[in-house]
Amino acid sequence: MKILLGTLKEKGDDLAAFLEPRIGVKGEVSGGELDIEDKSLKKGIRSRHVKTYVKRFLSIEKVRDDYRVLVDGSELRLVELEGTKEEEEEKEEKKSKAKTAKPAEKEAEPEAKEAVAEPAKPATSS
Repeated sequence: MKILLGTLKEKGDDLAAFLEPRIGVKGEVSGGELDIEDKSLKKGIRSRHVKTYVKRFLSIEKVRDDYRVLVDGSELRLVELEGTKEEEEEKEEKKSKAKTAKPAEKEAEPEAKEAVAEPAKPATSS
């Protein structure tokens, strides 16, 4: 079984270490692919199972949204999704807004507590 890493070549060793306890064998990383001997896989492990493990690894690395895992027989291919520049800018804006919104919320909370802490003035009737 081959796993073509594509642009994730630098994480090949990490992926091999992640898969080892799950599939029963450590793959060999060479170039841009991870080779795993089919004969040494745990009984019942198929390429679909390995695909699920690879997707889980991508989630742990927080790059799951950027890649798609394709299965073709006993070959898995990691394909990087190409987002438009606008989508990437929107993601960055959301991250920066989330970071700046949190301190602003913290500042607003003490004011709300002060308003609640003040006793209500009794209404005077003339």
